[in-house]
Amino acid sequence: MTIYNLKPLFQNLLRPIVNFLQKYGITANQITLSAMFLSIAVGLLLSLFPSTRFYWLLPIFLFIRMALNAIDGMLAREHHQKSHLGAIYNELGDVISDIALYLPFCFLPNINSVSLLVILFLSVLTEFIGVLAQTVGASRRYDGPMGKSDRAFVFGAYGLIIAFFPSALSWSHYLFPLVIILLLITCYQRVVNALREIKPAE
Repeated sequence: MTIYNLKPLFQNLLRPIVNFLQKYGITANQITLSAMFLSIAVGLLLSLFPSTRFYWLLPIFLFIRMALNAIDGMLAREHHQKSHLGAIYNELGDVISDIALYLPFCFLPNINSVSLLVILFLSVLTEFIGVLAQTVGASRRYDGPMGKSDRAFVFGAYGLIIAFFPSALSWSHYLFPLVIILLLITCYQRVVNALREIKPAE
């Protein structure tokens, strides 16, 4: 189970916005790049001003980013804007945005920075495996339990908590190892399910 499974419901809520953007000539690639550059800007802000009092911004922006990610996909699929360049932008944008938004936690006091760096590495690895599945004939894998949407929920919730309760920074010594375990399970799930998907065709 992963938050990604809620995507169809979220898309239905966003469809009027998608139709509006398409009407005024906004493209999927423009939305994808906007989400990435906004993520970098928010990440820079949190890095340059390493204080928990700014971290209430993180859950708000992560929700906006999730909406933008859904919108670019809907524009591409439902309004005939799919392209190879768009697929590259989408995958690179997700990885770059994750690093930009979660790396600033390293600059906060009493954070388990080593575990955070491992999380970032495994986050990139999960997405790499998800894309790699396509090269062996499986679909793009989005299996959980710690996919992109799940990571956004965890870090967004944690960011909101530390914004109001800075003493919760010490929770990272327990939270981050748990996230690492869930990411390792995610990597395993994506490999196994990709192989299971292509096995009947072999």
